[in-house]
Amino acid sequence: MNKAVIVGATSGIGSEVAKLLLDDGWTIGVAGRREDRLEELRRLAPDRVFMQTIDICRDDAPDRLQELISAMGGIDLYFHASGVGKQNPNLDTEIELDTLYTNGLGFVRMINMVYKYFEQIPDKAGHIAIISSIAGTKGIGVAPAYSATKRMQSIYLESLAQLAHIKHLNIKFTDILPGFVDTDLLNDQKRYPMLMKPQNVARHIVRAIKKKKRTAIIDWRYRLVVAVWRIFPLCWWERLKIRN
Repeated sequence: MNKAVIVGATSGIGSEVAKLLLDDGWTIGVAGRREDRLEELRRLAPDRVFMQTIDICRDDAPDRLQELISAMGGIDLYFHASGVGKQNPNLDTEIELDTLYTNGLGFVRMINMVYKYFEQIPDKAGHIAIISSIAGTKGIGVAPAYSATKRMQSIYLESLAQLAHIKHLNIKFTDILPGFVDTDLLNDQKRYPMLMKPQNVARHIVRAIKKKKRTAIIDWRYRLVVAVWRIFPLCWWERLKIRN
């Protein structure tokens, strides 16, 4: 039976992916800060859902993740869906630093722990999947720290993939890059183009995970958008008036 841990399972994409994996017969460990939301998921299949409250910004987060993995008897997949993101055109320093801490330090804290877990079991195939963002493919003026940390996450995963190859480890990596998704992160009364439902995004993610895709931009409209703006000359890009 396949086993997965989803960190950031209390809402949005993480919660929907958890439900789909359950429907597919997986045993899952769900983690996040809101115990009531985790309990809702546990009630869906009490014999196949393990839960642990984890705040990735706390120093004890890796230890709590290890406790969850041990309670499950090991895992095959780690899915990182935890993160923050806000538009910050006024460059509020507190917002920028909070984003850096969660999407940067918190991310590295968790990914390092699970990488080392799979490294210690060389005969076991491991899979690490993350949600970064299409914002990590270009700097978005109204969200500097969010864009920068999402780029960092993708590059970090790329580096670990190379490191795993150097060490002859059987670890697969999947970088999920969604566009705008109708979750709490975008609950700011602004209008976003091509807004996607988390249930649809989760279905794309589960397919990408099953196929062990290295990268997956969701959906086809955003693949087109990213393809176009990647070829923009830098001087053109920096003159675009992107509001949202």
